[in-house]
Amino acid sequence: MDQHIAESIGRPDLIRLDDRLVCLRFETMKVVSALAAVRHLLDNGLVRRGDTLLDSSSGIYAYALALACHRHGMRCHIVGSTTVDHTLRTQLAVLGATLERMEPCDDLKLDQKRRVERIHEILADHPEYHWMRQYHDDIHYLGYRAVADRIREATGADGLTVVGGVGSGASTGALARYLRETPDGREADVGLVGVQPYGSVTFGAEHVSDPEIIIAGIGSSIPFGNVSHELYDTLHWISFDAALAGSVDLLRRHAVFAGLSTGAGYLAARHERDRSPERTVLFIAADTGHRYVDTVHARHHEAAPLSDLTPCEVSHQSRLALPWSRMEWNRAPATTPAEAS
Repeated sequence: MDQHIAESIGRPDLIRLDDRLVCLRFETMKVVSALAAVRHLLDNGLVRRGDTLLDSSSGIYAYALALACHRHGMRCHIVGSTTVDHTLRTQLAVLGATLERMEPCDDLKLDQKRRVERIHEILADHPEYHWMRQYHDDIHYLGYRAVADRIREATGADGLTVVGGVGSGASTGALARYLRETPDGREADVGLVGVQPYGSVTFGAEHVSDPEIIIAGIGSSIPFGNVSHELYDTLHWISFDAALAGSVDLLRRHAVFAGLSTGAGYLAARHERDRSPERTVLFIAADTGHRYVDTVHARHHEAAPLSDLTPCEVSHQSRLALPWSRMEWNRAPATTPAEAS
C-alpha cells in the first residue's frame, strides 16, 4: 500500500495499443523524478526535513516538487511562468507551496532567463534554500530506474525503441540508459527517439518557428545539462498542428486521453513502428489531457488524418521543415554546451 498519493501518481501504466506499440502512461510524469531526487538529498544529508526546496517551472515540475515536498515534510518555493494555470495555482496553494509568477513574456528564452535571474536573487536572500536545478542536476534520472525495470519485465529490452519528448532530458535519457544496462555488461538493443518542437535549441532547431506555439515541456530555449545527446539515435521535430492530430487520434482510436507532447510522441512512435517491423516501440505519455481540453481536444474537428502526415527526412537541421521532420542523430554529442544555470 502506498504511504502517500505522490507514489501512486508517479507509478505509470503500461498499455499495449497493438502488437508492437506500447504506451507508458503517467498521470504526472515528473513526480517520479522529483520524489527520487528529494529522497536522495535527504538520505545523503544534503537537505533536512523542514528545509525549503526551490526551482523554476513552467508547470508540471512545480506540481511534482510540491508533492515531493508534501511527502517528505519540506517547504517548496516555485518561480513559475505564466503557463501555470488556475487549477495548478490552486493546488500549489493548498499544498503549501509558494508560487511567484513572472510577468507575461512572448520571448521564451527571455522568460527562462528572467526566471533563473529571480532564482539567483532568492538564493542571495536565502542561501539556506536548496535549488533543485531540474534541468541540470542528474539526480532527476534516479526515479526512472524502477520504471525501466518494469518496462524490461513487461516487454523485454532487446529490440525495443523508446520514444518521448526530450524536455529536460531526464525521462528519455534515464530510461534509455537503464534499459541498455544488462547484468553481463552487454548493452541491450534499445533505441532512443527524441521528440522536439520547432524553435527548440536542444538539437539545433531554434531557427525554425512554429506559428502556433513551442510545445511546452519537450523543448527548450536554452541548452540543458541533463540532456545527454549521445544517448539519442533519432530525432523528430513535430509542429503544434501535427501533435494536435496525434493527440486526437490517440483518444479517438485508443481512448487514451493525454497531452500535446504525448500526441507528438504517438505520431513519431507510429512512424518508427512502421519503419521497423521487427521492433517493439514504446512511447511516453507524460500527463493527462485535462490541461489541453480547450486548446487541443476541443479542436478535434481541425485534426488532420494521420494518414496525411509523413515526416520530411533530413540530413541536417538546416533542412528542417514544418510540420514534421525526422533526422538520424546517431548518438552524436551536443554541439552547444549547456548554460551554467
